[in-house]
Amino acid sequence: MKAPDVDYVAPRSLEEALRCLAHTKNARVLAGGQSLMAMLNMRFAFPDCLVDINRIPGLAYIEDDGQTVRIGAMTRQREVEFSDLIRSRLPILHEAVLNVGHRQTRNRGTVGGSLCQLDPSAEIPTIAMALDAQIHIDSVRGRRTLSMAEFPADYMTPALEPDEMVTGVSLQPWDAGHGWSFLEFSRRHGDFAIASAAVLMQFEGDGRVGRCAITLGGVASAPVRVARAEAALLGTRAEDADIDAAAALCAEVEAASDAYVPGWYRQRLARGLVGRAVRQARSRAIR
Repeated sequence: MKAPDVDYVAPRSLEEALRCLAHTKNARVLAGGQSLMAMLNMRFAFPDCLVDINRIPGLAYIEDDGQTVRIGAMTRQREVEFSDLIRSRLPILHEAVLNVGHRQTRNRGTVGGSLCQLDPSAEIPTIAMALDAQIHIDSVRGRRTLSMAEFPADYMTPALEPDEMVTGVSLQPWDAGHGWSFLEFSRRHGDFAIASAAVLMQFEGDGRVGRCAITLGGVASAPVRVARAEAALLGTRAEDADIDAAAALCAEVEAASDAYVPGWYRQRLARGLVGRAVRQARSRAIR
């Protein structure tokens, strides 16, 4: 297949890009292009104009102010993979990005592009949900910020207006000594995940779980925080019986069925992956 005919603009500044979006109907932002170009070639997307933001300076960065790690929308996934700052401050993001496609994919794919594509199987949106990320969105009307919980509007559809674009994301690292784990299941390494689990755990001084985040990817139309499973672990010592009870609650999440995988299979995977991920997070945590 060949892509449909589209207009193409390559702005040199953020202001110019935002003006293009404001005055062009049915425009799509082109960042890494790892998903969008395939969708164009397969005629799954029909924009009238591509706004290529690769030439705009200042949209690729990884910064830490001691409280928050900020990542620019045009930061390549490969930069996240090799960032010492990410490895030390957000180890679950480092672990997850190793599962994103292959090296060639990560060389071009961007953090902002993955968030906006919002594929339910994608690793970066799943981690953003687990870390309660804040998404920074710009337009000619100014800037606004959405929590990751508010960001999905529908299947593969972010809560963006036609004239808006994501310019960055802020992530709050957990305290030193927390445990983490990201696991996914796919037919082959690099394939889209059928299901994934992201787990963060923090223990109190008495050895009980004081904070917990459990997120499923690939199961529903967007990443899902499983609040009931988190609540089941809070206040416990995360013994095997506690973990099994929390994992069983993850199997109750309403799961999507498609031509390849039935919903019940995703539920079964969710239970198994969460059980393994919580145990791995427990082993990495300081108690």
